[in-house]
Amino acid sequence: MSIHPVYANAILCGDKKVEFRKKPLASDITHVLVYSTAPVGAVVGAFTVAGQYTSTPMSLWKRFAKVAGIPRRQFFDYYSLSARGTGIEVGMVFAPRQPLNLTASVGVQRPPQSFQYLTPETARSALDAMSPVGLIT
Repeated sequence: MSIHPVYANAILCGDKKVEFRKKPLASDITHVLVYSTAPVGAVVGAFTVAGQYTSTPMSLWKRFAKVAGIPRRQFFDYYSLSARGTGIEVGMVFAPRQPLNLTASVGVQRPPQSFQYLTPETARSALDAMSPVGLIT
């Protein structure tokens, strides 16, 4: 999943506990790799999907404002033309020792616009290069 660096960092630090999207992920998705967009341009972590909530932007804001990790104005600007949105609740967070190159480490040739589904083998390989945040030595 492509995420702007400020929000990717907030997820890894635990300040952002929900990622907002206009469409939900497939219901069988259990993990999300976090690709930090330019200028970082690398996979900087991952998180487990603790839940997904699809509703109106106002309902999402009421539910998640305290853990949104995004200012109210930016949240509503993002959903300005959308009647519905999805909050993807961040569960356990993982990070590699060093950011992973998208092509060399994950096998993806170009960054996804929003998100891209990976084969289980590709996802497992990337996750194996990570440790739970707080346990990185």
